[in-house]
Amino acid sequence: MKSDKYSMSFTTGALFCHESVKLAGLFIELNDWSAVRNKVLSENLLQARTQNTSKRVCREIISRLKMLAPPEIDLLINGSPQEQDYLLWVAICRRYQFIADFAVEIIREHYLSLKINLTHQDFDSFFNKKSEYHSELDKIKPTTKNKLRQILFKILREVDLLTANNTIHAAMLSPRLVETLLINDRQDLLFFPMFESNLKGLKK
Repeated sequence: MKSDKYSMSFTTGALFCHESVKLAGLFIELNDWSAVRNKVLSENLLQARTQNTSKRVCREIISRLKMLAPPEIDLLINGSPQEQDYLLWVAICRRYQFIADFAVEIIREHYLSLKINLTHQDFDSFFNKKSEYHSELDKIKPTTKNKLRQILFKILREVDLLTANNTIHAAMLSPRLVETLLINDRQDLLFFPMFESNLKGLKK
């Protein structure tokens, strides 16, 4: 039975765009995630200071990239920097349901209601609300919760969905990115703060 528990193991790092593109390229070459992992670790391709750090980062990146379909992997490798960032955001949302829910229920809803500022209180309120239905959140220490919030806000800034002063920035999806995402699930578009009219002329 599929667990409905939130996985909250995204404290390892932020977006990892450069590293993710590198590992995606290796996957195209080797066609096996275990082989990718072995090559990354044996050759220290992530240039980590310790083997444990390399293992942890590699595991995190691969867990995200596994969320992407082959056409999305191809676009991740060959796309523009913005397309790469957006694809990795989608991968993160698919990997972590907590982040996906936050993206849809808080970030997108704020944007649609013209409430463009995202505060730490927004995260804390969302976290507390979800803890009523997800007992696993009650076990998270305050310091860890702060770290989770810090990492999520950092990812949002790296993807350019949040400015330095915590203003929500509208997503500008390219036609080919929309087309690629629609192959999988139209719901993925809800991870982005934007109006439906922004997609006019882009959808089939």
